[in-house]
Amino acid sequence: MGCVYFVRHGQTIWNVENKICGATDIGLTEQGHQQAIETGHKFLEQHIQADEILYSPLIRARDTALHISEITGIPAREELRLKEQNFGKFESTPRDGAEFKKAKGEFVTRYKGGESMLHLAQRIYNLLDEVTASDKTYILVAHNGISRVVQSYFYEMTNQEYANFGVKNCAIIKYEF
Repeated sequence: MGCVYFVRHGQTIWNVENKICGATDIGLTEQGHQQAIETGHKFLEQHIQADEILYSPLIRARDTALHISEITGIPAREELRLKEQNFGKFESTPRDGAEFKKAKGEFVTRYKGGESMLHLAQRIYNLLDEVTASDKTYILVAHNGISRVVQSYFYEMTNQEYANFGVKNCAIIKYEF
């Protein structure tokens, strides 16, 4: 039985301000860096071993992954497909905005200036197909939007469950296959 671990990046200032980060390259807060360091120690404390860390090219995920890598000694590599969804016109707007909540239920429609949920799912599912076909254990360090797609890959979800799914900053989720 194989497994993959998913970790959402540490806290950003836009997380604190309840804004949608999306593909905007927002760095970690001091607390976000501390969360990432603590997550690296959790991997050690829980004796979690992996062959490689794959991380989103966005700085918040990269810095989180590199903290974990430095603490655990697990090699880390950038994986472009883990970049957060481009939410287009919704980037930097409130996460709980009514128009955004409605748009999250429209899987085929591209966000103006961004990408659709289906395009996002295609690139993440393709990556997960490769990960689950290998004999390696990976840690994926990415974003909340990516976490929804990963969850839907491993578990049946309704559209509402998908739209409402979320992961706290630096949470560790294990998926077995």
